[in-house]
Amino acid sequence: MPAADAQAPRKRRLRRPRRLAAFVLAGLALLLAGWALAPAPGGLSLQDVDAAIERALEERERPSAADAYEVISPSVVLVHGLPDAGEGELEGIVVEANVGTGVVIVDSGVILTNLHVVQGASRLRVTFSDGTESDAALIGARPEHDLAVLQARTLPDDLVPATMRSTADLQPGDEVVAVGFPFGVGPSASAGVISGLRREYVSPSGGKLTNLIQFDAAVNPGNSGGPLVTTDGEVVGIVTGLLNPTESRVFIGIGFAVPIENAAGAAGLSPF
Repeated sequence: MPAADAQAPRKRRLRRPRRLAAFVLAGLALLLAGWALAPAPGGLSLQDVDAAIERALEERERPSAADAYEVISPSVVLVHGLPDAGEGELEGIVVEANVGTGVVIVDSGVILTNLHVVQGASRLRVTFSDGTESDAALIGARPEHDLAVLQARTLPDDLVPATMRSTADLQPGDEVVAVGFPFGVGPSASAGVISGLRREYVSPSGGKLTNLIQFDAAVNPGNSGGPLVTTDGEVVGIVTGLLNPTESRVFIGIGFAVPIENAAGAAGLSPF
């Protein structure tokens, strides 16, 4: 058949005598030896070249925001706070109480989010990354950290929990990525750096939160409850608020996240 004929030359090339490969390798070895012994142009030594190659390889292997999104996105959920059936309806349209983000931390369907996302809602519903929808129950809360723990009732076949990472070694300038549903659109990713640690923040409801991670990755209403992750895709915080001196409630450069140690504690877990 034509397909077999097209593959035949390729197979034959792979079967050429090994002597040719040996000659090629020997020639390359001689060229490299001559290059190493020759005076380096511009005063560069062989060690300088080795160091430059090593730096280039490290830069190439360095994880990116795209890598972080790929790792964390299967664990991110859309959280809906809904009124009771028949309530909040206008001409047959159901009005949602709240829209936010959550992150799966246990493969049994345990989800972390913000308390202000689910507060006041009579029913909770989550949508997983594969499109699976499920009712959820509030099983824990830590108001002092604006955290809530949900349990989904219906789970996808292959639910992927997020990996949590200690914040002990975080430093200002470390790269982070926020993933969530700003204004209900997403999942969306935004990248930035940690701007500061151990910050305080007074929420619009007047509650004071302490020991927060400050970051500059863009977040907006709907990102609340979503994960703040390293470029490795490991969760270091739960996005909880943004600072804006106006009444616009849109991002101007300062966001806050609850450290994952506090967040996991709300679920009764020790992540490390």
